[in-house]
Amino acid sequence: GKVVYNGDVELMLGTFTPKIDEKGRLILPAKFRELLSDGLVLTRGQEHCLYILSAHEFQRMYRKIQKSNSPHKRAYARLFTADAVSDRPDKQGRITIAAGLREYASLAIGEEVVVIGAGTRIEVWDKASWDAYQGQNLDIFAAMNEEVF
Repeated sequence: GKVVYNGDVELMLGTFTPKIDEKGRLILPAKFRELLSDGLVLTRGQEHCLYILSAHEFQRMYRKIQKSNSPHKRAYARLFTADAVSDRPDKQGRITIAAGLREYASLAIGEEVVVIGAGTRIEVWDKASWDAYQGQNLDIFAAMNEEVF
């Protein structure tokens, strides 16, 4: 679920496989709901996944992106915010994933998705895309242990 890092930032951890319901909603894992109860932002992520960020984390990331005036960073900032949606989980812990975001991440109504805690954010992946990503990167992960630590 979650771990406190540096005494002030709670990291989101773990892998879950809920389904997108008929109204395009996703039930957030219970372990993440408290961290997102003050509001969240759902937006495009890297490798065609979605990011779910606390409102605070979204603002922190956006401020960091805006510090540079390069054309690439401006384009990234535009795409990062263009389809972003702010939300709060309902009483059942559900959030609605807008059609444009579902399309970007290949998330289908009624299908299982992969929800991972990725530190300061949650990522939502199409199951086939996540399986392919893991298959391509597990050997790299295994080999990098010494470099990272």
